[in-house]
Amino acid sequence: MPCPSLPLTGGCQCGAARYEIAAEPLTAIACHCMQCQKQSASAFGMTLRVARESVTVKGTLARWDRKAESGNILTCLFCPVCGVRLIHQAGEASVTVNLKAGTLDDTSWLKPAGHIWVESAQPWVREHLAGPIYEKAPPAFDDLIAAWRQEQG
Repeated sequence: MPCPSLPLTGGCQCGAARYEIAAEPLTAIACHCMQCQKQSASAFGMTLRVARESVTVKGTLARWDRKAESGNILTCLFCPVCGVRLIHQAGEASVTVNLKAGTLDDTSWLKPAGHIWVESAQPWVREHLAGPIYEKAPPAFDDLIAAWRQEQG
């Protein structure tokens, strides 16, 4: 399904932290790493990769830095009241951020353009994967962005 009209909106469970996205996402990705499985309490995490400048956050976010399976340091931003993680970023200088897609107000249109870290995917999920598939982190996001654009028309 195509991306709904902008801005896209979302936030945490308690409503203390809200955000708007003013530009169409670059791609949507399902990540099957163990950290995303733990963070989402599910089989995978869904991420919208968006231009940093297109995201406006209202409310205060807490910060936690962690080392990703790729070896990169990720900054995780979350609501200090209810604990819902909203954003991952790979450094202050990055021009993109990864928004946790399940925090959008409307998720009915979401479909991942591809899958990363499938080496840790749950066995029952593997048979349903489509789009670019990476056993670990992709060397670049070009294929995932191209697949998203094709899906979006």
